[in-house]
Amino acid sequence: MPDFGSTTDIIQTIPQDLFAEICEQIIQYLRHQISGVNTVELCQRFQTAGIEISASDLAKVVNTVSSVFSNAAKNKLSPEEFSTRLGSAAGTLPKQALQVIRHVWNEQGNSFTGSEGVNNIGMVGQLIDFQWKLGMAVASDSCRSLKCPYITMAVKVADASGHVTSKSFEMTVPQFQHFYSQFKEMASVLETV
Repeated sequence: MPDFGSTTDIIQTIPQDLFAEICEQIIQYLRHQISGVNTVELCQRFQTAGIEISASDLAKVVNTVSSVFSNAAKNKLSPEEFSTRLGSAAGTLPKQALQVIRHVWNEQGNSFTGSEGVNNIGMVGQLIDFQWKLGMAVASDSCRSLKCPYITMAVKVADASGHVTSKSFEMTVPQFQHFYSQFKEMASVLETV
């Protein structure tokens, strides 16, 4: 069932209570109770607790464990079936991590056994936040007077596993107008559905 691969070494560095918190957040995300698992925030909390782990390593753990839980939900595995299939990872994962994964599934996996629970598992990313601001470039090292307006967009997105990332980009006014027209077209299509 699971292929923990390179995440095994990372999981071994995470204390059982913090690993349980990650698993709980993943389940909450899959049940649409939270918008995503904020690995940057978790990473900061881990570092405050004296555990050195990078946000990218934590994201790998979130992606792997999320995949395990979502596959179990899609296959409507009972706690016993889940435990049996998870047993194949017994040689690669620390015993404590296996216990945590089993415990979380035993406690909350039944919420996915209904037909609607399985169908609602997010398989695509989700837009969490969208912000914009208008700016004016007044000068650069190659031009003393630009006076060029631009729009800065900032989006926060949770991928299918719940890992939250933030991206920002700039657009010229004509690019933004094209972007706006695309959104307007999408809105009109959605209104006809």
